[in-house]
Formats: sequence, structure tokens, C-alpha cells
Amino acid sequence: MSATKTLASAVETEFEIKKSRFIGRIEPIASHEEGLKRVAELWAQHPEARHICYTMLVKGQVRQSDDGEPSGTAAKPMLNVLQHKGLDNVLATVVRYFGGIKLGAGGLVRAYSQAISDPLNHAELDEVRPQASIKLSVAYEYESQVRHQVQQLNLTLEVSYQHQACFQISGEVEALNACVDTLTNQLRGQLIISDRD
Repeated sequence: MSATKTLASAVETEFEIKKSRFIGRIEPIASHEEGLKRVAELWAQHPEARHICYTMLVKGQVRQSDDGEPSGTAAKPMLNVLQHKGLDNVLATVVRYFGGIKLGAGGLVRAYSQAISDPLNHAELDEVRPQASIKLSVAYEYESQVRHQVQQLNLTLEVSYQHQACFQISGEVEALNACVDTLTNQLRGQLIISDRD
């Protein structure tokens, strides 16, 4: 599978067609919940808008809304642009201020496609690197070795203390695998892996 991409940061452009204002925005998100929260924030910023249509992709899963526009004229063309660019972990929104002149189905499809294509022309893309997490535990005397390895590879660490030091390590899959391999070799049988996703 080819690598998917996301945005390094949010990008936004605006244009007008037949007195309707379209504000297209694309931004990186980590979850659908985060995307829905951003849509709610946009409504707070644009209470006079007629429509705020969105489409979001997170780990290949789509959520979208035409928000009262004719079915298939807003979110679907927006999604097509995102998929054509191979994007994931993104939220695309279009805020529309209606100007009083109807655009027709074809006009709407073109407008919503353009509202997402335009900001992408200015976007800086990052590769989406697969993430994972693992739970492992070691005797207390090996805790510093685990911490050192996790820091070397820029992974995230949560520690809890029971009869052993228990770690939840998260981050990029490649780095996580390297960390586990190194610790397995260093600790020769002392490392207990309890859960891996």
C-alpha cells in the first residue's frame, strides 16, 4: 500500500461564486471526535453561515455531512479531492455564506471541489507514519534502560508501578519495533510483553 499523507498544518482559502462566499479549510486531525469538535468551533466562528459541510478521513474511515446541500454535491466531491491526493488523518471543511443565487448541482460540485483543491495547492504534506503501542514490564533495576531506549527513539512513555515497573510505550511502529528488539537483546529474558496493538 502506498504511504498516505496528512497536512503539516492547517490551510485555508476563500473565493466567491455568484455572491456566495466559500471558505475552504483542511487541517490535520487524529480522531473523528477532534474533527467534530473543530466543526462545532467553526459554527461558533461563523454563526451567519448557511452551510458548513465537512468530510474527514481518519485511518481510512470517513465521516461527512452535506449539511443541507443537495445530497452528493458537497461532502462527496470534497472527499474525492482528499482521496485523489492520498490524504488521511485530515478534516476538510467548507463554510458557505449563501449569496442568493442558486448554483445548481453541477455548480455546487465544482465549487466544493475547488474549495478543497485551492488550499491543497498551498499545503505542506507529511507522510502518515503508522502508530502503535505496547505494554511491557521489567524488574525495577532495569527501568532506566527502558527509559533510555524510549528517549533515544522519541517514543511516548507512561509508567506505573506494581510488583514490577510497567510501561506503556507508544509511537511510530518502526521505532517501537526497534525499541522492543533492543530491550529484548539487552535484558535477556527479563522483559515481559503483555499487550501489543
